[in-house]
Amino acid sequence: MLLPSIFGDNLFDDFMDDMFPAAGRKSYTTMPSIMRTDIKETEDQYVLSVELPGFNKEDVKLHLKDGYLNISASTQNENEEKEEGKFLRRERYTGSMTRSFYVGEDLTEEDVKAKFGNGVLTLCLPKEAPKKIEEPKYISIE
Repeated sequence: MLLPSIFGDNLFDDFMDDMFPAAGRKSYTTMPSIMRTDIKETEDQYVLSVELPGFNKEDVKLHLKDGYLNISASTQNENEEKEEGKFLRRERYTGSMTRSFYVGEDLTEEDVKAKFGNGVLTLCLPKEAPKKIEEPKYISIE
């Protein structure tokens, strides 16, 4: 006896539908999860861990503008045109994605420390941007 499932008559049919979706039916796995990010606060900094599975370090770009830290990543399958056959299911993502975080307008590119490994981008941001030391300004006497 097969147990009823939430989405169909039985588990076997649902499993087979997932294995080989009908032509023209959109697969929900074609869109990636947004860059899942954990943000941890320590005494002197914020640490962001951004999941980017399937991306290489060269695929990731960081840009700081108007107080926003922009993360973009793009990848493509270079062998796609050379491959023979028809895909019945495609779960690996190719394309580009972006995400932005407001980090404050005092932060500079030199303040952000970035490291990429095992599909995770780790960013370290100081809690307070280093203060610029102003040189004393003198008033000229006429």
